[in-house]
Amino acid sequence: MNESEVAALVSQVLKEMTGQAAQAAAPAAAPAAKSAAPVSNGAIPKTAHVAMLTALHKFEVQEYPIPPVGDDDILVKVEGCGVCGTDVHEWNKDPFGLIPVVLGHEGTGTIVAMGKNIKEDTQGNPVKIGDKIVTSVAVCNDCAMCKLHPELPNLCQNAKIQGLLPDKASNHLQGWFSDYMLIEKGATFFNVSDMSLDQRMLIELCAVAVHAVRRATDTGLMPLGATIVIQGMGPVGLVVCAVLKTRGYRNIVAIDGSEMRLEMAHKFGASHIINYTDFKSTEEKVDCVKSITHGLGADFAFQCTGAPPAAAEVWKFVRTGGGMCEMGFFTNNGDCTINPHLDICQKEITVVGSWTYGALEYPDTISFVKQCCEMGIPLTDLITHRFGLDEMNEAMETNVAKKGIKIAYVNKNF
Repeated sequence: MNESEVAALVSQVLKEMTGQAAQAAAPAAAPAAKSAAPVSNGAIPKTAHVAMLTALHKFEVQEYPIPPVGDDDILVKVEGCGVCGTDVHEWNKDPFGLIPVVLGHEGTGTIVAMGKNIKEDTQGNPVKIGDKIVTSVAVCNDCAMCKLHPELPNLCQNAKIQGLLPDKASNHLQGWFSDYMLIEKGATFFNVSDMSLDQRMLIELCAVAVHAVRRATDTGLMPLGATIVIQGMGPVGLVVCAVLKTRGYRNIVAIDGSEMRLEMAHKFGASHIINYTDFKSTEEKVDCVKSITHGLGADFAFQCTGAPPAAAEVWKFVRTGGGMCEMGFFTNNGDCTINPHLDICQKEITVVGSWTYGALEYPDTISFVKQCCEMGIPLTDLITHRFGLDEMNEAMETNVAKKGIKIAYVNKNF
């Protein structure tokens, strides 16, 4: 299937969202769920459990009836879900004002029931009971940004994503931090039955990095011989490193203060690693980067930390005429101070921002995850900790304490 065919299919699915609320299932929908292939215990239960964020720093396991499966809905038994930095921000500060909410948007699971109108995924691949799927972002096609820039679906003002939806009485099962999830009409989803659980839990994270690298390469400042700095070797920075490696880049400089993460960066394709704790000043770090780049500085840099001091510093690593992609500030982490004359204008730096991804980038992302396996890049080693549904507060605390790299919820009852 070529790109234009994929785009047409995605557009057809997303247009259904405009002005439509998720429909309640007709009485005839219930037998469809009953006639579906049985789950592992032989039947679909009447209730499901979710980790509901009820207050700051407080997840509670709650039980709700499983809603009827409508003609355009999918009931999924959740296998697992990565914990994103966005989940941590919501747990810590509720910046999106969603509490109470069931979080989790990096999830995957098995279809156990689906409506009669569900025949294929967003890419046009057939789906059936028992298939494994992941979800992506869905847009409205009606807001100002969708009308002005249909080629930039990630900028939709009304974009929807599982796990970042306001809770509603008709369907509490809207996030992947649950044991069952009801995916309603209008969602985008992809059949990934040929991938392992760990691979599937990393797809959404990888889509963020794939999108950022595309934004960067579109500047024309990243020939394959370019030297690229990645500042911040958290999950996002590490995956950016892997994406660059699979794209053929060989000169990748990884900067972080954790030896564990820098070691992982080396496995993911970094040719040089810099532990910023070894230096007393920004000037010393800049000199180190210049020593790697014949005194010029990096051709391009990715800022992945979300830390204002790092965001102020990254410009100084970039050579005259180079470029920078800022992707660390998905939420408001505060201001930073730069000198526009010295950091941008005098050097004519090209700057791009990166914001989430579009559903059309999922096929490319899925290919990237598979390519990592083929190339021996240990992508799934990112997942260092796994927690059950009743351990989500501990999962968040582990993430905040940076005790591992990628934290995940795994359904222990699957």
